[in-house]
Amino acid sequence: MPVHPEIVNLVASLKAKGEAFVLATVVRTVSVTAAKAGAKAVIRADGAISQGWIGGGCARAAVLKAAREALADGQPRLVSVQPNDILREQGLRAGEERNGIRFARNACPSRGTMDIFVEPMLPKPQLIVMGASPVAVALAELAPRFGFHLVIAAQAEDQHLFAEADQRLTGFEIPPSNVAERWIVVSTQGRGDEAALRAAVESGAGHVSFVGSRRKLAAITEELVAAGVPMEKMGAVKGPAGVDIGAITADEIALSILAEIISQRRHSITEGN
Repeated sequence: MPVHPEIVNLVASLKAKGEAFVLATVVRTVSVTAAKAGAKAVIRADGAISQGWIGGGCARAAVLKAAREALADGQPRLVSVQPNDILREQGLRAGEERNGIRFARNACPSRGTMDIFVEPMLPKPQLIVMGASPVAVALAELAPRFGFHLVIAAQAEDQHLFAEADQRLTGFEIPPSNVAERWIVVSTQGRGDEAALRAAVESGAGHVSFVGSRRKLAAITEELVAAGVPMEKMGAVKGPAGVDIGAITADEIALSILAEIISQRRHSITEGN
């Protein structure tokens, strides 16, 4: 079954906006079912089916439940909707999982079987590198290898220092974003420290770190708090950025920062599960 153009367009649009969603695909049907193999639907984070169709109420509740769980833990699921008598013949119960398949009851008159693959489409974690220091450049070179959506926030004359970027911001103004996983590393090192750090803490990002000494961060914090930035926001800044690996060179410092971000991210995912 060819994929409907509206679904293709919606998927592309949601990915471009960094919005999490689920793509549900009917992969197998047995006997009479409302939807046929190849049918697809896009399920948004609020549980709404925005485009497509995978059958009526017979499958909807089970698929929407699986979609919610998939968005929460990032793992795909296979849901098999079957008539009650077929489930009993296999020694199964509705809601049971076996060999990676979740079984649900089909109470519709069609009494067919339908298997639906529920695939979460989660945006890449976003890393915003602020500044154009050697550490910032080294961090920008490393980050894409680990699946980060890289945003460079630097002055126009410094943008050429960065070979790759998914997005570029001229200066230190950070626009609002609905991306859930967002890290900001301020590595201005003397060129706009206060402006960059203020923009970072006021961006709403959950993780902000500063490349510089504790003494320097304390001095900037004092200035920004005096200028009206809430102390609780400044107190959440991690500085110096990175884990202690005895780093000396820009490349080593960048590696320590990325290691810290990955550690935070993986622990957050584990705790969320």
